[in-house]
Amino acid sequence: MHSRALGPAVGGVRMRHYADWRDGMEDALRLSEAMTYKCAAADLAFGGGKSVIALDRPLTPELRQAALEDLGDLIASLDGSYLAGPDVGTGPADMVVLRQRTPHVFCLPEEQGGTGSSSIPTAVGVLAALRAGARHVFGSESLDGRTVVISGMGSVGSLVAKELPGARVIVSDVDRTRRDPAYEWVEPEEALRTPADVFVPAAVGGVFDPQTAAEVGARLVVGPANNQLAADSVADLLAQRGITWVPDFVASAGGVVYTLAREIERLSHDEAMRRVEAIGSTVDTVLAGDGNPLDNALNLAKERLTRPALPAGAASR
Repeated sequence: MHSRALGPAVGGVRMRHYADWRDGMEDALRLSEAMTYKCAAADLAFGGGKSVIALDRPLTPELRQAALEDLGDLIASLDGSYLAGPDVGTGPADMVVLRQRTPHVFCLPEEQGGTGSSSIPTAVGVLAALRAGARHVFGSESLDGRTVVISGMGSVGSLVAKELPGARVIVSDVDRTRRDPAYEWVEPEEALRTPADVFVPAAVGGVFDPQTAAEVGARLVVGPANNQLAADSVADLLAQRGITWVPDFVASAGGVVYTLAREIERLSHDEAMRRVEAIGSTVDTVLAGDGNPLDNALNLAKERLTRPALPAGAASR
């Protein structure tokens, strides 16, 4: 848990292989901080948390079940100060296992009373951020005729691609089985430097470091991947090259915004989606500031973090 200044910490459960368990711990620390800023920038009355199950071997179904049960017991021991949902490597079915041990879990399958996968609202939020970024960079929110490179054709990246029918869409993924004949293909190591109007990082974090920041081939970067910058100073390097980067914790907030609106505030699907679409207005604010987009987004989040905390689960709107 990084912060509970605004309310209970909320964040997904990541399950993936790491070379060393300490790499998983570092990932959890960075991701939990990003969740703090994600919730604050989206004006949610929740803090930032994350949980990581760091794998050092392939899991049998029995080991996976046991690992999730152990995590469920840990979450239960925190007595509502941390609320969990799916993340990389987990999904609604895994949340069912956690729910057997603790009530503090979101995104169960819809048939079991949850909101299911958050991929659709996350993609809707990214598209809202894309439109706002395009207005700022190109003078129009339309991406018709623009070249868009999407790195990562997982659940969110593939949904974003489908919603860009008028654009030239080039895709890439380390998993070649995700190659889709509907789009042009570029090898993963070439995606970032491919000449384009827009680059959408939709896979792993750490995409931009001083070297790769000098190679970006697009004028606008907007995507759902978490922790895209290897260091905050890289935001300045991108800005110096005239590249507009929409901070990931702003662009990727659709899933948590939708889930909390539905499962905590009990809003309708349409009302929750309107909250997600408001990400575009947040991007407008971030890109209109005097500093680089990261500084502006962090200042917005930190200003909201200084407000008095609302009652747990209360809406901040």
